[in-house]
Amino acid sequence: MGNYNKILVAFDGSESSRNALSQILSKFEDSWIKVLIVVPAYEGELELVGIHDVQSLLRGPTAELTQAAREIIGSESARVNIDVAKGEAFEQIIDVAENESCTLIVMGRRGLHRVERMLMGSVTAKVIVHASTDVLVIPRDAEIGWDNIIVATDGSADSEKALTKAIELGKSHSGSVTGLTVVDMHPEHYADAAGVVDKLDEKAKTVLEEAAARASGAGVELRTQLLHGNPAAEITGYARENNAGIIFVGSRGLTGLKKIFLGSVAEKVIGLSPCAVFVTKPD
Repeated sequence: MGNYNKILVAFDGSESSRNALSQILSKFEDSWIKVLIVVPAYEGELELVGIHDVQSLLRGPTAELTQAAREIIGSESARVNIDVAKGEAFEQIIDVAENESCTLIVMGRRGLHRVERMLMGSVTAKVIVHASTDVLVIPRDAEIGWDNIIVATDGSADSEKALTKAIELGKSHSGSVTGLTVVDMHPEHYADAAGVVDKLDEKAKTVLEEAAARASGAGVELRTQLLHGNPAAEITGYARENNAGIIFVGSRGLTGLKKIFLGSVAEKVIGLSPCAVFVTKPD
């Protein structure tokens, strides 16, 4: 898809990272893949803990993780390289992605409870905030699907990039694409601010019409959907009800319709989504 000719997959042996690696191998068949295992750099006093060979201690888990990755890779080893880095996980992931010219970072999403999912994970959050490349987050049990694509758009430059990627993918895989815009106004406020809601609705409709026109120009039919309420809840709820295969979002939103993908809202979209979430970054 697109220019994702080299992909970095963060691998820590968890079920979510195993699924992420498996999904990338099957869904990005023409891409080179860098599997990165990060182990912490030991900075303590060895004499105090009674460990005389900390490198041997760290090599054990590293060898196990490498073997686990190889078992998933199987016959695809010709296009996959496994690397081990030491240090802070999110820093190593970003540094290796930049140094190796990777155009996509892929991470698994762990956690079974609602609260755990909403927290998303500090490493994932830091990678999304600091990386210059696009980031794909895949839930533990999810399978990437190209046949039913959702793109959240609000007219901002970042969401325009997400729209471009969604249209591109929909065309290459003959999948359906739905453009989704959320007006963050709760029903109980309608009576007190009817005029404001109407203006926001008109602006949102214009955004969706322009998105549909862009898609049509590329030969893709884009369905549109305008929703009201909490952005994260509405986006993920719509995705769940309609069995979406992937959600595309920009990393930042436009103030006029609401900063949809900033801060905790972004974490909730990724953490609560039933499917993979593709976060596009500014050029």
